[in-house]
Amino acid sequence: MHSFLRAIGFPDMKKKDIDSLLQEIVQMPDRMEITTDSRDNDFAIYTKSYGDSVGICVCGEYHEDEKFEAEYYFPYFIGKGITTQENVDIEKHSDKESYAGICDEIKLGVTLIFYLQNVAEYLAEKKIRTKTYGLSTTLSALSLQGKILLPISKNEKQIRNIEKNNQNRNHLIAAAREGDEDAIENLTLEDIDTYSMLSRRVMREDILSIVDTYFMPYGIESDQYSILGEILDLRIVPNQETGQNICMMTVDCNDMIFDVCINQNDLIGEPAVGRRFKGNIWMQGRLNYQE
Repeated sequence: MHSFLRAIGFPDMKKKDIDSLLQEIVQMPDRMEITTDSRDNDFAIYTKSYGDSVGICVCGEYHEDEKFEAEYYFPYFIGKGITTQENVDIEKHSDKESYAGICDEIKLGVTLIFYLQNVAEYLAEKKIRTKTYGLSTTLSALSLQGKILLPISKNEKQIRNIEKNNQNRNHLIAAAREGDEDAIENLTLEDIDTYSMLSRRVMREDILSIVDTYFMPYGIESDQYSILGEILDLRIVPNQETGQNICMMTVDCNDMIFDVCINQNDLIGEPAVGRRFKGNIWMQGRLNYQE
């Protein structure tokens, strides 16, 4: 069982239930896409929606006798808007015909890796354009566990200062990318000052009252992260198959805005706009070929 099925409202399913569900998707999909994979085989993707923006994709090959053989499946959650305009490189996973997107997002300061959702569209466009540069990307995430935290109290002056500092840091990171030694030195000194400030304050304050937001790798899988971000929008959507409520939140994490989907039963606390979401996520994304 794919562990993140729970995030879209399919908890505690047995293998026979999953097999039956996948067979139903192949027989009665909402959408079917056929293209040619990296080995020139007929590659098909069957998609079925189980709620607003959530569903399951079944991917596999067609053999010469026109028989479909499922290779893998994954739950998906389609996000809204544009998350990043940075250039994205696409790399194939070694064990199956699935792909990962790799992006150097300035706002995060780390390399962002996500699971590519629109594989068929990518494979079709790959025949026309070899590079994916110049495309925007919409990111989204599935989560299996999360907590709701109260916001940090800030006045308008503090908010303006934070926004100004974030802009200056992004400019420094961009310059450091180009090899600007002064920018690299300023970033190093800034990190030292931040570490010193945290070391002093953490002795008498809770760390989550000091750190407003964070984004960092989680576990051993490259596309999973631990995040803390402010909730900008919120909606509760039922799974049409199981009736389980799914909580969909738009979060601002390190100035990067994306949507997070979690089973309401796995969320501790009452979500609300302005509060913060803290949890572990599996990052997905889609390249926007048609904007």
